[in-house]
Amino acid sequence: MSTTSEAGSTERHADLGWHGLDRNAPEIVQQREYLQANGGLRDVEILDPSEIDRAVKIFRRDGFVLVRDALDADQTAFLRKGVVEVVDDIVALDEQRGGNRGSHRYSFGGSSVTRSMLHRPEWQMLIDLATVTPIVTAIFESSDYMLRSASGDFCLPGAVGYQPLHSDIRDFEPDGSTPFSSFHDPRGSHTIRDIPCPYVCVNFLPFDQTVLNGPTRQIPGSQHSRAPIPTLDEEPEWMRLSTVCPAPAGTVQIRDVRAWHGGTPNLSNELRAIPNLEFYAPWFREPVVPGITYADHKALSEHAQHLTRFSVIDSSEELPSGYVVKPLPKRS
Repeated sequence: MSTTSEAGSTERHADLGWHGLDRNAPEIVQQREYLQANGGLRDVEILDPSEIDRAVKIFRRDGFVLVRDALDADQTAFLRKGVVEVVDDIVALDEQRGGNRGSHRYSFGGSSVTRSMLHRPEWQMLIDLATVTPIVTAIFESSDYMLRSASGDFCLPGAVGYQPLHSDIRDFEPDGSTPFSSFHDPRGSHTIRDIPCPYVCVNFLPFDQTVLNGPTRQIPGSQHSRAPIPTLDEEPEWMRLSTVCPAPAGTVQIRDVRAWHGGTPNLSNELRAIPNLEFYAPWFREPVVPGITYADHKALSEHAQHLTRFSVIDSSEELPSGYVVKPLPKRS
């Protein structure tokens, strides 16, 4: 049985993590002390949910914005409990902790046979929150957007490496290698970075995000940059340290998916998980894999039903379930 209190989760996932690694090895202790002293966006501003106009302004300037108290205590506890249950199910399939996003790193949606976590009530709860919906609506300047996916990721203690910086969307490439969400201007005058934000990702924090438990690093203002994204070898140290922390549980991070970001080492004894929802702009569409039953869909709020209108299976169909852990295509 999963331990679902925050303290219990910390203890359990310290044991699940650090597979094949010594958490007290000198090089890890040295790295932990360095990140403790130097990591984090010290001047990061965390807004109140009522600051909608300011949230949109910061989002458009930096490519991301943090909003506290998006989840109340009960909602945070409910999400945390569900996240721990799913983490335990996924990690049980991966004895060596190889992950599917690198060692000790996992995608929630990438581990689900439906490519989605929308079958879980915890993710369903997040679709239409009074603290988040008005901000996403203001970003798109319309309520007629749609849910792209319900996913997110987590890293266990012992994820000692950096995930390369990447963007979650890129321009179409004629060789057919573009996996999804591509953009193509046949005139060659515009790229995906020159248009309004095509879709946003909302990450929810069921645990405090600290400098040591694998916080996302985010490069402010990079959503419009046409410069090549630096590799791990090319990345300057200030970017490695540009981590979105500290941020308390119950906070959301709303991201322009074009902005450069990446995972960082989890050198703590704590699970770091950031379940998410991704929303397409009203004018941006691609096929969506169904992830919610008709009965669950009808139980949602009217607005949530509208957002998930392309994510629901037919009432006569049965939604597949289960998890599998295998390496996912590399981000680029």
